[in-house]
Amino acid sequence: MLIWFLPTFLIFLLIGLPVFFALLAAPGILLWLSGQTNDITLLYRNVYNGMDSFPLMAIPFFMLAGELMNRGGITIRLVEFSQALMGHLRGGLAHVNVLSSILFAGLSGSAVADTSALGSMLIPAMEKQGYTRKFAAAITAASSVIGPIIPPSGIMIIYAYVMGESVAALFLAGIVPGVMVGVGLMLMIKLMADRYDFPVASRKYTWPERRQASLKAFFPLMTPVIILGGILGGIFTPTEAAAVAVGYAFIIGFFVLRTLTWKEVPEVLSNAGMTSAVVLLLVGAAMAFKTVVSLSHAPEQLASLILSLSENPLILLFLINLLLFIVGMFLDAGPAIIILGPILGPIFTSLGVDPIHFAIIMSVNLTVGLATPPMGLVLFVAAAVSRERVETIAKAILPFLAVEIVVIFLITYIPALSMTIPRITGFAN
Repeated sequence: MLIWFLPTFLIFLLIGLPVFFALLAAPGILLWLSGQTNDITLLYRNVYNGMDSFPLMAIPFFMLAGELMNRGGITIRLVEFSQALMGHLRGGLAHVNVLSSILFAGLSGSAVADTSALGSMLIPAMEKQGYTRKFAAAITAASSVIGPIIPPSGIMIIYAYVMGESVAALFLAGIVPGVMVGVGLMLMIKLMADRYDFPVASRKYTWPERRQASLKAFFPLMTPVIILGGILGGIFTPTEAAAVAVGYAFIIGFFVLRTLTWKEVPEVLSNAGMTSAVVLLLVGAAMAFKTVVSLSHAPEQLASLILSLSENPLILLFLINLLLFIVGMFLDAGPAIIILGPILGPIFTSLGVDPIHFAIIMSVNLTVGLATPPMGLVLFVAAAVSRERVETIAKAILPFLAVEIVVIFLITYIPALSMTIPRITGFAN
């Protein structure tokens, strides 16, 4: 009976049950119906055990660092810096949106934070300059998926925790794919700008103005340098790096830029705590769900099914990309990685695919799912920020999703794109 846990879970999602409760209710009901009451206790105990991890402590710290940066006016400085570089191009503010997402990714590592912070600022500005609201919301949602790909990345921390991989190696492997997504989106904007006559900014920034914008953005842009530099240099672990990022954001906000006040601290802590709680509860529920996955022997059956389709790794990677893309439409990236990572990872490792390479394929694919209709989370965030209908944004985002799908297949079939930096630095073979 336990083999029905996945269809039951999907039914709960379709009727609108929150993911956290669906992850626990589906296996819990099936265990009760099959008389395995002792395993029900194991299931719910694993919710806490799944969260009780030192590496996962990096997630709330990175959330807090991002919240401090955003509340301290850091987002505005990144947007001004991006506009100084690219605002004069045709479709300049759309390019600024993408570049800001690339820069913001190094601070928060969250697609939702990116959509909320940059969208509330750039969507009204783009609409005022002559872009349609649906286009502004679509490019904001599409570019926000860069957040969890470029380090630091919450989902890569989760993958490393579940699969026992190096966080540093995953962080390094995500740099090129993240930049490729950004460049691909900018190329699509360029094509659309020429065809649809997108607006041009009124003037080009002078070099002194660009230098001034660069100086204002200097301290925020040092955040990913400190995080990655410390991890790669062996100075601190990823969790300690996240704590250092919080301290750095606090010092910058209160003492260097003086854009934060003590009155804002309770709200900053509350927002970061709520966001972290949502993520960690999902991780805990997914780890408990994973317990039932192992009890049902579904991994072995699915592995046999996959290998029966073909023994060619290239064909199997294509099929798995399709599967992950569909899963990403309905399930958040963190729980999807915890559930599917232990099933799919060993299969492709046995076929000769590097585990770090497969981790990046899986992470990027599921991250793109955050912006994919019908259930992509950032689509709903973009809709809330822009006050535009989700269906309208979903249609406008299709050209950008096409670009991101092309990037997924490029990194799938050209391993050097993601593996070169980890290999050069000695974090991968």
